[in-house]
Amino acid sequence: MVSNTSAVASFVEAAPPGELSDVVADIKALTSDDPNLLQSLGPAFEKYNEEQFATVKLPGGSQAVVVSSHNSLGDGRYYDVESQSSFAFDHTTQRASAVQSHVLESQHSDLIKSLLVSVSTHAKEHYPSSSVGVYPIENDSLIAIVLVANKYSPNNFWNGRWRSLYLLHPSTGALTGSLHVDVHYYEDGNVRLLTTKPVSASVSASPSAQDVVRQVAAVERKYQEDLNRAFASLSEGAFKGLRRQLPVTRQKVEWEKIAGYRLGQDIGGGRAR
Repeated sequence: MVSNTSAVASFVEAAPPGELSDVVADIKALTSDDPNLLQSLGPAFEKYNEEQFATVKLPGGSQAVVVSSHNSLGDGRYYDVESQSSFAFDHTTQRASAVQSHVLESQHSDLIKSLLVSVSTHAKEHYPSSSVGVYPIENDSLIAIVLVANKYSPNNFWNGRWRSLYLLHPSTGALTGSLHVDVHYYEDGNVRLLTTKPVSASVSASPSAQDVVRQVAAVERKYQEDLNRAFASLSEGAFKGLRRQLPVTRQKVEWEKIAGYRLGQDIGGGRAR
């Protein structure tokens, strides 16, 4: 049997973009008889924030920075390359505190800083409300490039998030990663789009930041074009197939006589042969 903690944790981990606070409020209302349950969900909040590339403004800062497993220092602390700082992050409240100086130590520090500038420019040109992070990982053998863009419109009953993750092998120029789109629409219904696209590309060994971003832009443009074609096909194909294949008679159905209808004849206005 699934425990209450596991069941509630699954709600947290599946929270739509921009709606984690709403999910938490619902959990509090539904588990009012067990006030300690929320305190046991720390690992679920941490997993959600790191996987979703949560963003937070540091105290006194103006730009949102990324929270992910790639810039984790352990014990609830993370670092940001651009501001050269580390910070504590409360996964439940999504607030940052205890900011300290943090100097990047990497043999690829010049490339990382150049990538941060180039990817940030790319993000600003194509994504509203975006945040970017570039970090050395795997004992400095790889570089993680993280991009997240959020657009929330609760007054219109929808929220969306774009996530990009790329792993660059500086020595070979191999570039692998994944693109994620998560959109939730909940006016008069509950519809959610969740897509994941593995991607791969290559640049020259010891690549420049411009070479990498050129590949990133090409990969993301192609995926967006593929999504647009898929939506058009869905509208013209699958959605039409879901509609009832019955003629419009502009007549009310007499539900008390429904058992006596001969489908396609009485409802369609036809006559029996």
